[in-house]
Amino acid sequence: MDNGRRIALTGFMGVGKSSVARHLSSIAKCERLDLDAYIEKNTKRTIADIITNDGEPAYRKIETENLVRALRETTARILSLGGGTWTIPVNRDLLVEDDVTTVWLESTFEHCWTNISKSRKERPLAKNKAAAMKLFEARQSVYCLADWHFIIRPEFTSYEIAGQIAEQVFS
Repeated sequence: MDNGRRIALTGFMGVGKSSVARHLSSIAKCERLDLDAYIEKNTKRTIADIITNDGEPAYRKIETENLVRALRETTARILSLGGGTWTIPVNRDLLVEDDVTTVWLESTFEHCWTNISKSRKERPLAKNKAAAMKLFEARQSVYCLADWHFIIRPEFTSYEIAGQIAEQVFS
């Protein structure tokens, strides 16, 4: 099913980008790359540590450097972006220049917050519900710039969402 097209999944933290990417790579029989995990492997630090100790601007610079590296040095066809990656203009430009098809996984704030609050992953940009809601609202107008848009509904599993993406985007 892999037609050689690269796909990047974007959307708010907790929407399920990593889960959908895992299933999508399985369905399409191609490699995937989780940008957050890639950054942590290359820096030998957690994203929370970088943001907390160095600040968000320093993290965004590291994120862009790692996105360039991932696009140039890996054969991954499915990219799962961090929640803020797509919101940075230079990152959007890099993905467009590399002819990467972008897919916005959209859901309600409550769905994302439920997942964020259940996760053991530290999220320094969403320390509480009010901060997360403010960030969620600010990012919606940028996420909608993606090439494709899939609405995440509770009745669909991440596998079913991946199947819908594979059917529509890879065909």
